[in-house]
Amino acid sequence: MIFKPFMREGFMPLPVAFISSISKNGIRNIAPYSCIMPVLRPLDLICLASAKRRDTLVNIRETGDFVVNLAGTDLADKVVPTAKFSPPEADEFKEAGLEEKPSALIKAPGIAGCYAWVECGLFKAYEESDYVLIMGKVLRLEVDDKFLRPDGTLDVAKTKPLMMIGSKKGMHFCTVADIERFEPFGAMFPNGKDPLAAKYE
Repeated sequence: MIFKPFMREGFMPLPVAFISSISKNGIRNIAPYSCIMPVLRPLDLICLASAKRRDTLVNIRETGDFVVNLAGTDLADKVVPTAKFSPPEADEFKEAGLEEKPSALIKAPGIAGCYAWVECGLFKAYEESDYVLIMGKVLRLEVDDKFLRPDGTLDVAKTKPLMMIGSKKGMHFCTVADIERFEPFGAMFPNGKDPLAAKYE
């Protein structure tokens, strides 16, 4: 079958990340985003697509920072409360019943209860007719130790990263599963060596 553009998200599972920001007047804001991705390894930059009429976009432009909060499935019930329209003067942490996690390097707070927090500074904004691509510089990445395996990698069975697939009627929330298969990055190169290996040291 061939599907119309609005149905494509139904066959491309998308991550659900909560972007927290703060206005120049100190009002806290949260919004869920699925159109978000790292820009190549080693995650120095992260890009998200935003509609133009979003308090999140205004806050990022005015203050220059934001947090990408990576959540597990236990926060699926916070997607709709943070996606609903709220006036700019509303504190969306209070409205959604979420607790703040203070950031280390930026003013925007993170969200307590997530498994990871990516503190970002605004790197560049690319504006198109009806959307804006926000590129953030990753300043700090913190992961809750209880979601890490002994080797320091993410335990997805414990974390259950929040994802969603769309349908004609709405959002179906889901997560990922580890298939217990591993390949080194170097396997993609003729000499078996990863040219970016030094960046992980």
